Amino acid sequence: MKKVLVVGGAGYVGCVLVEELLAKGYSVRVFDRLFFGRDPARQFLDRVELVVEDMREFDESHVSDCGAVINVGGLSNDPTAEFNPKANEELNTWASIRVAEVARRVGVPKMVFASTCSIYDRGVGEDIHDFLQDEETEVEPKAAYATSKLAAERAILALADDRFTPVAFRKGTIFGFSPRMRYDLVVNAFVKDALSKGKLAVHYGGSMWRPLIDVKDVARAYVMALEADPDLIRGQVFNLIGGNFRISELALRVQRILTDLGVRVELDVDYSYRLVRSYRVSGTKLERALGFQPKVTLEESVEHMAREIDRFGYTDFSHPRYYNIEWMKLLEESVEIVSGHGYVLSKPSVTIEVPDGEFMAGASSGRGHRIG
Repeated sequence: MKKVLVVGGAGYVGCVLVEELLAKGYSVRVFDRLFFGRDPARQFLDRVELVVEDMREFDESHVSDCGAVINVGGLSNDPTAEFNPKANEELNTWASIRVAEVARRVGVPKMVFASTCSIYDRGVGEDIHDFLQDEETEVEPKAAYATSKLAAERAILALADDRFTPVAFRKGTIFGFSPRMRYDLVVNAFVKDALSKGKLAVHYGGSMWRPLIDVKDVARAYVMALEADPDLIRGQVFNLIGGNFRISELALRVQRILTDLGVRVELDVDYSYRLVRSYRVSGTKLERALGFQPKVTLEESVEHMAREIDRFGYTDFSHPRYYNIEWMKLLEESVEIVSGHGYVLSKPSVTIEVPDGEFMAGASSGRGHRIG
């Protein structure tokens, strides 16, 4: 296979995925807006081709020499989707469809689309029953994030033919360490709270179910799809999970793992009642089609996460860059503030008039001295 284009390759999943592709010997082009800067991708930037661009501007030049596309770009959770519904629809639906259409038009044979198990979230209500949902389950999501992903998924898979193999993965809630770290995911948030507060808050008894998977297993599944027989995956949707867990179980296991590492952790369980979202998902279809089995256990992931957080210095736990919605809000506010200036403190080089005889640090006396 030729080069692989990774849309969103500098994000939480993207950083791990790119390293997996490089380790497998693939040539990689990363297409990303770099909302979180270059630093998360610093370990591989000298080994990839980087295109800093918006998905909404995607065209043939970005993909014409590639053998596959993996799209993990766009907005990635409910809060960011609800913060800007218009951008959510543009990125998660229309731009994602555009990427697939352009790839198909220029002859790219394979396309992997990152969808979400949030599609199965039926919300809350007395009529919501606890049952295992699979790819054949009738879905009718209400939230902006899930509806945008489902719309893109259906349109992209409809493009399948004997020359173009799109596949969609409905991934569970991801956990695990990434150089573009996030603390707004349930397991990661538990680890963060344990390390920073020594306490885990478990709401409503923690009885709700969630499908989960480690980020390394997500990356591995995407690479498996690239290498799979097209007839096994063409036009298909697969659930991508490592298992289904109750929140209470997650808290107890995180507590035990970190206690073994010398971190004292208390549980603060709130047993008040309210209707909460809860859903379980089957991963059997992917296991049967490609033989996929998760390799990273919760225990291995949490231990690795705790050690890497310390090694990378990601202990400024309240910084907004670890929380997608907080970072997006900050970026939007910053754009409004600096749009009239184009900079904050690092002023571009300008020519200023310095009166004769006056001294300025770094400047000679005279007129028209350039500083900056």
